[in-house]
Amino acid sequence: MKFNWFVGIDVSKNTLDITVLKSTDKVLFKQIENNVKALKVFLKELKSEGICISESLICMEHTGIYCTPVIEVAEKMSLNLWLENATQIKLSIGMQRGKNDKVDSERIAEYAYRNQDKAILRQPEREAMKKLKELNLARTRLMQISKSLQTISKEKDHYKSKNTFSANFKLTLKALKEDLKKVENEIKAIIQADPRLKELFSIVQSVKGIGPVVTLNMILTTNEFKDITDPKKYACYAGVAPFEHSSGTSVRKRTHVSRKANMRIKSILHMAALVAIQSNKEITEFYDRKIKQGKAKMNVINAIRNKLIHRVFACVRDNRKYEYIYTNALA
Repeated sequence: MKFNWFVGIDVSKNTLDITVLKSTDKVLFKQIENNVKALKVFLKELKSEGICISESLICMEHTGIYCTPVIEVAEKMSLNLWLENATQIKLSIGMQRGKNDKVDSERIAEYAYRNQDKAILRQPEREAMKKLKELNLARTRLMQISKSLQTISKEKDHYKSKNTFSANFKLTLKALKEDLKKVENEIKAIIQADPRLKELFSIVQSVKGIGPVVTLNMILTTNEFKDITDPKKYACYAGVAPFEHSSGTSVRKRTHVSRKANMRIKSILHMAALVAIQSNKEITEFYDRKIKQGKAKMNVINAIRNKLIHRVFACVRDNRKYEYIYTNALA
């Protein structure tokens, strides 16, 4: 699709700084409130200025919950919205001196213009996915708080502190446990009531080592495997894709993964790999064989994480469960 206008949005909690370019020429800049009403008024102003929104590429950094109003309007009005990683934009710009919201919005618009052929337009999320995303966030935070309180309680008990932390936290931990159970039941209910989600969960969890938590997070981060369809791209997103580091004849470093990744996904995939080593005979033999060959433990675990990702994506692509045809040799 060819775009004639490029809109860069710098997002903050209360405001949106918006720059509109036609090619490299700056058409306008405006700061508006970060809410749905202000956005709709602004889009009407663009139309009155002769800017065709259907021929515009709107680009902004993915900043979590602050992006919600823009995403909501984009879905309702079928806008061409590109959510890009903030680090990706920053690194592509090169060395810059000075920073403010107005300048940032212009740089984002320029980034959209230069990289329009690489734009990944956001696919609308279904209501079930939006609810799951909110519940998964609630689940994660409840677990973090619970784990933190349990850790403090154990440390105080270990050193026989006079403060009775265990007794003080007992009711709180019980309440957190009940809330967590309630959230997990709501997640299960949404999945069971939605045919597509139920089918996806069945397919993804057919891969040994992939449990319900990993499955939920993979579905959410790929928007039901619609936004990311390539396992190599997802491996890169999750920080498990190895990259070569060499130059000429003198620089020959070992391949290693990048730190620019979704660290939560990387963490849960690590746990999935450990489960697969314990529960899947072929993975166990692969792990033992590579360790005997002198391979580093973490490199082998990373290879297993990649295997799990490729298996999941292959099953989703073919819309079938994973079939285990076990042999003594594992590629």
